[in-house]
Amino acid sequence: MSTSTPGVLQTPDFQASSDYCRQVTQQQARNFYYGLRLLPEPVKSSMFALYAWMRRADDLADDSTDLPLAQRRELLDRFRASTHAAISGQALPGLETPAWPGWAAFTHCVHRHAITPALFDDMIDGQQQDLQFHQPANDADLQQYCYRVAGVVGVASIHIWGFTGGAETQALAVDRGIAFQLTNILRDVKEDAGRSRIYFSQEQMLRCGVTGDDLMAGKATAGFQALMLHHIELAERLFVRSAPLDQRITPGNVAALTAMTAIYRGILRKIARNPQQVLRGRVRLGAVAKTWIALRCRSAAKQ
Repeated sequence: MSTSTPGVLQTPDFQASSDYCRQVTQQQARNFYYGLRLLPEPVKSSMFALYAWMRRADDLADDSTDLPLAQRRELLDRFRASTHAAISGQALPGLETPAWPGWAAFTHCVHRHAITPALFDDMIDGQQQDLQFHQPANDADLQQYCYRVAGVVGVASIHIWGFTGGAETQALAVDRGIAFQLTNILRDVKEDAGRSRIYFSQEQMLRCGVTGDDLMAGKATAGFQALMLHHIELAERLFVRSAPLDQRITPGNVAALTAMTAIYRGILRKIARNPQQVLRGRVRLGAVAKTWIALRCRSAAKQ
């Protein structure tokens, strides 16, 4: 892979940076990795770099909970400043000690695929929102949060994969990303409630007669069933609405998207069969099932 893209920091550790991003993705992206490994190079390495950057931003927000809020905000502000410096081709400002190993690969990815830098600000805004968490007031608030942490990831991803259709296709990518994030929220109800984070909107919880204490206590009420079904249907509608996206991606890269979508939709449908199971723990698809999905999607893409 060439490192001569104009404006990219010319660092001698580019290969080490790419290797680092691949390792992070392989270890942390338990659902995405099954699809991403279907991509050809250099697209695959670019997606690894994008994922590793997102993982770093997420970890700065979630793994520093023992620090005061102001200090946690400062960590993300420093990461934002380093991101801007890296993208603009400037020397990194030395705000992170030690420096994150993924910068060289990330910068190459952004410039190679002309990813709009404002997308990364939106992603960091989503992490900042999580630092001082406020339960969404309504579905619109919830979808705005999902846009910041996942919808913009969809847009960045299709820039790497290549797409046709302009702004209309980018809107489809936003819908797909939000559907993924809603599935994560449904999957992680027990874990999030244990951290006093409730992503269901206040409006929907009031309508269904469910309280935060009910979720933290794991109460499987009729209202909880209704609350889950509302969000399952919302995610499913977004999956359906974004279906044309698959035909607008560069053909050689579409298997990754279809595999990731099939895995997330499989999780959503598993939850739909018994919504109360999320009160006992995270709902997953097994490694065998995900491998089978990936192989099936790769075979379908070749036909």
